[in-house]
Amino acid sequence: MVTGLSTKKKFLTLILVGVIAGAFPSYIEAQNCGCASDQCCSRWGYCGTGDDYCGTGCQEGPCFASPPTNDVSVPDIVTPEFFNGILDQADASCAGKNFYSRATFLEALNSYDQFGRTGSVDDSKREIAAFFGHVTHETGHFCYVEEIDGPSKDYCDENNTEYPCNPDKGYYGRGPIQLSWNFNYGPAGKSIGFDGLNSPETVANDPVISFKTALWYWMNSVRPVIGQGFGATIRAINGALECDGKNPETVQKRVEYYTEYCNELGVDPGQNLTC
Repeated sequence: MVTGLSTKKKFLTLILVGVIAGAFPSYIEAQNCGCASDQCCSRWGYCGTGDDYCGTGCQEGPCFASPPTNDVSVPDIVTPEFFNGILDQADASCAGKNFYSRATFLEALNSYDQFGRTGSVDDSKREIAAFFGHVTHETGHFCYVEEIDGPSKDYCDENNTEYPCNPDKGYYGRGPIQLSWNFNYGPAGKSIGFDGLNSPETVANDPVISFKTALWYWMNSVRPVIGQGFGATIRAINGALECDGKNPETVQKRVEYYTEYCNELGVDPGQNLTC
């Protein structure tokens, strides 16, 4: 079953904006940016300086340089055998069986050349194992494209005026990491090139865009904490519903997938696996 990611994502966004706004009021300007030349436009659409604005997800301005990439070839690690080893476990009746593919993942990957390519070779393998561990859990081995009972759930944050909801659309989980909430669909669409607010169903209809949303969320919200261990990636994805004893069974399931893939790729999973 696909778990709901939304509460954590909503909490993370509100805390980030609230803390920044409270701590640095002189550096906060209106959303949508249009910043001064010495300020950065953050991933959330605010002007300011420092890592929260000029680091991961910085849209424009004097953004910090991305870390150098290594020589790892992600396609050489995510082999047909590796990818299909996950997909083949999905039942033939699953919607994702004919939706997800290694080819569409690699096509989406072309837009995210930092994924799986920073640090050591082992770091790359751990990141790839972590990504596919979460994807396996979220989609049931690539079975689900959309969240179970998603249309019946309300994922509209009406307080978010930057990315206002279309009342005729649903922002429930879709894709490999089950993108959720208007404040994720909006910026994901803006970054990738589709109308996330008015056509969120694109994530369930276009497999390349679907993988791009997963990689977009990963690079912006999960990658920054991956050095803290796999447990931190669980917290970044669904911590509010799973971490701190809330749902140890699902945490353990994610860890099992992660360690399985680490073993398959021949890399130590590292420390701090749970949250």
